[in-house]
Amino acid sequence: MRKFWRIAGWTALAVVVVVGYAGYRIVWGTPFTINELANRQMLQFLTKSPELFTQIGIVDGTIFDRHSGRLAEVGVARRDEDYALQERFLDELQRFDRAKLDRQEQITYDVLSDLYHTGTALKAFDWLSSEGLYPISPMFGTNVTLVNFLQSQHVVKNEKTARNYVLRLEAAGPKLDALIAEMQRQARAGVVLPVSLLTKTEAVIADTVQPKPEDNALVTTFVARMDKVPALGAALKTELRGAAVAAVRDRIYPAFARMTQALEALRPEAEKQSAGVDRLPNGKAYYAATLREMTTTDYTPEQIHALGLAEVERIRGEMDALLRSQGLATGSVAERVQQLTKDPRFLYPNTDAGRQQALARYQQILDEVSVKMPAYFRTLPKTRLVVERVPPSSEKGTAAAYYEAAAMDGSRPGTYFANLRDMNDLPTWEMKSVTYHEGIPGHHFQISTAQNLKGVPLIRQQTIYSAYAEGWALYAEQLADEIGMYEGDPMGRLGRLQDDMLRAVRLVDDTGLHAKGWTREQAIEFEMRETGLPEATVVTEVERYMALPGQACAYKVGQLKIVALREKAKRALGAKFDLRDFHAVVLEDGAVPLTLLERFVDEWIARTQGG
Repeated sequence: MRKFWRIAGWTALAVVVVVGYAGYRIVWGTPFTINELANRQMLQFLTKSPELFTQIGIVDGTIFDRHSGRLAEVGVARRDEDYALQERFLDELQRFDRAKLDRQEQITYDVLSDLYHTGTALKAFDWLSSEGLYPISPMFGTNVTLVNFLQSQHVVKNEKTARNYVLRLEAAGPKLDALIAEMQRQARAGVVLPVSLLTKTEAVIADTVQPKPEDNALVTTFVARMDKVPALGAALKTELRGAAVAAVRDRIYPAFARMTQALEALRPEAEKQSAGVDRLPNGKAYYAATLREMTTTDYTPEQIHALGLAEVERIRGEMDALLRSQGLATGSVAERVQQLTKDPRFLYPNTDAGRQQALARYQQILDEVSVKMPAYFRTLPKTRLVVERVPPSSEKGTAAAYYEAAAMDGSRPGTYFANLRDMNDLPTWEMKSVTYHEGIPGHHFQISTAQNLKGVPLIRQQTIYSAYAEGWALYAEQLADEIGMYEGDPMGRLGRLQDDMLRAVRLVDDTGLHAKGWTREQAIEFEMRETGLPEATVVTEVERYMALPGQACAYKVGQLKIVALREKAKRALGAKFDLRDFHAVVLEDGAVPLTLLERFVDEWIARTQGG
């Protein structure tokens, strides 16, 4: 999976500055072109979202850095200001005559229009937080993403960024308290976490605060980052380490203790909650809105549910045939897969040494697939990719893997995070598929290509559409199979099919939970019955759907659209079809809604047919 940010809001700047960076002009002040408008609005947004500013990685530690010691505000005032600004920016956008814009400018217009309309549509749900559905939750809650951000994304490259890290640690306590206040406000409006999410959140918090403050990863990773900067002297590093320990001990740990108390106070009400968001005020409409946002389609829950069931049946047949070819014919598909999952031949030791072996294997898979990429892509990313373990404090509530984009200034590589909480849940035959998804040719290829686009505004260089990005990453799993990465490796292909089955099951489970009254237990049973995944993995999966409705539907919807467009182009172009050109059409305009992607492919077909 990829961690996505949403257009949450923007704020005006009082100064007019032009900054040249990465091939585009950023204009702060009155815009003269739509690209300048887009860049101004993006930067105004970033000034209210300091963490995202750092994630993108443009000016941290420079004279332009006014953000890397701050954290974003939390609360209703921030949320409502965001809505108002989006409405204002939509008005600014609509002052441009789209018909007079060139092709790239029209794409920018359409992307911005889609984002603003989608964002302001959520105003109808007054109980929403500035942080989305649940400000505190075990996977997507800001209580988790803030800690992960501090550990892995705040770059320390000079004294300023080192001191600003400590400032952010000190600000984390008040931000965690603001999350508590938002959760309590939502509870008064009838929005409370289901009890399983509440319990899992408490477990994640317990893991976070379990070490002594000086041994917490918020401190130890900071020390490791400082040690890589020669200009930081020993005395300064000792001073800043002490300040970091104090911030964790005196601010962060007490705030997490208050958060646990607040969660416990809500437990009686949480125990009454069903799993789906249809229980919430105007919940059915909210789910329909999230499906539109996450899939960039108008598919109804019923259509997505039916699509998922059809895909489950198709993939089950392929898995059955493959298992039979390996002499495994007894029991259901899931039962046969479960037998292989427990086979010690396919497991690394559940030790730190075993985890290091797994990380090395992930890197080997990336090296092997990289060699083949020039034959299938015209543009290859220059951005570095590394593989790391998911921070242990976050493992219990986090997915099997995720990708974090590189900083645009090169200060931080693209990172593929693998969850190694229990090596008994990671058979080696599952490793290829997830690596192609998160790394090459999946998220890393798509996101790095977007980051290096020239002549487009900053917003077009970011990954902002789940259906596009996750659809591409799932397509990348299939592509790896098509180009021979599983030749002589039937077990690896089984891993790909199991992952494909998981994405099909997600369509069924997500819509079942939020639109058809399914219980958490029903969704778990269905997923285990069809995928053969370990129960612990399935529980995390289902609770993920509960915490972020609709997002799990993005994968299959996006993949199936990309495949359908490829087959459409093949039929139309015949001998003129070139897979490298198709991939360029999909990737080299940045992330877009699926409706825009279809238009791009149709235009390419027409151009190619016309010579």
